Amino acid sequence: MPYTPIVATLGYVLSPDRRQVLMIHRNARPGDQHLGKYNGLGGKIERDEDVLAGMRREIREEAGIECTSMQLRGTISWPGFGRNGEDWLGFVFVIDGWEGEPLRSNPEGTLEWVPVERILELPLWDGDRHFLPLVFDGDPRPFHGVMPYRDGRMVSWHWSRL
Repeated sequence: MPYTPIVATLGYVLSPDRRQVLMIHRNARPGDQHLGKYNGLGGKIERDEDVLAGMRREIREEAGIECTSMQLRGTISWPGFGRNGEDWLGFVFVIDGWEGEPLRSNPEGTLEWVPVERILELPLWDGDRHFLPLVFDGDPRPFHGVMPYRDGRMVSWHWSRL
């Protein structure tokens, strides 16, 4: 059976001094699968765009800023992650250059600057605690991982770098 995941982006916007990251506190929609959790910004790739264009669009829509520089930090396959068990494939970026003034909120929740060293203290998806250290480490090589989910919970985590 072919693997046909939902393709998405996930971006972490750094402050100009690289000490803080812009996170969304998903607190606006009661039926949100992510309600109460903090997350990076991003979403599904549209049919006519590449992953960079999709990341730029999502940052523009969710934070109101324009990306001027971003780095691919990794890819993650999330089999079974969706509300109905859909598979997801995410391209994870750090946005280290941008223009504009970030929004304070959007329809999904409140945008908050969080110190990078405190990100793991936030209410996150359990799986985020495994890959976020790779997003912010000093290794320039992208990571590539597989993180299966079952019934809303992470089952395992495997990753590698070239």
